[in-house]
Amino acid sequence: MNARSRNRQGFVAGSLIGTLGGLIGLGGAEFRLPVLIGVFRLGTLEAVILNKAMSLVVVTAALLFRGVTIAPAALGDHLDVMLNLLAGSLAGAWCAAGQAVTLPRRWLDRIILVLLIGLSLLMLLETRAGLHEAGTPLLEPGPLRLVTGVFAGFAIGVVAALLGVAGGELLIPVIVLLYGLDIRLAGSLSLMVSLPTMMVGFARYTRAEAFSVLRQEMPLMGSMVLGSILGAAVGALLLGRVPTDWLTGLLGIVLLVSALRMFPHAR
Repeated sequence: MNARSRNRQGFVAGSLIGTLGGLIGLGGAEFRLPVLIGVFRLGTLEAVILNKAMSLVVVTAALLFRGVTIAPAALGDHLDVMLNLLAGSLAGAWCAAGQAVTLPRRWLDRIILVLLIGLSLLMLLETRAGLHEAGTPLLEPGPLRLVTGVFAGFAIGVVAALLGVAGGELLIPVIVLLYGLDIRLAGSLSLMVSLPTMMVGFARYTRAEAFSVLRQEMPLMGSMVLGSILGAAVGALLLGRVPTDWLTGLLGIVLLVSALRMFPHAR
């Protein structure tokens, strides 16, 4: 495959993933990872690092776009939620990225396979359990909710670092269920938690030899990022016109199949 054709495929893949992710309120990084490994034949750690770099750009753009509909003042009213989750997610991302750099590739493949399967099952569960419906918070404000938020943030930071994702597929349900907030507000808060969390994980990955993938695959990264941002904008325009319940379930199945096909040797 020549470079032009490869970059064209990257743009198309990024656009499709960005559109589907935008329709269900995600950045789509969990779907980019199987594409980077399965289609573009990148090594596991290289794919995670490239995915992380693209996620940083896409999340920054998404946060700017959402600033039009969600006022900064509304986010400021819930600064305590962001800080609660950040206290755990920053530590989780730092620890997980450090371990990923030193892990044997076979073990890294196995861990990523388990995480992708877990995310796919969560997406399937969301279609049945209504995990995105706001209401009464699971825990009232106090020490117990504070500790629970830190532990939840830590786990999300680990997943975000190991997969190179923003973590919105985990953060949004946690914010809605644990704190009882509206899903639109939860989406913006999740981006505000994701951005510093990804930056910490990304900084940790700079010590890996695989970090050179950013220089080697800069054209592919640029085309996929451009496609992802364009797709996210299209997904936002189509929001509400496509039933998200069945779409989330369908994408959960796609992610499950992709994960199993991506790492046949890790099963």
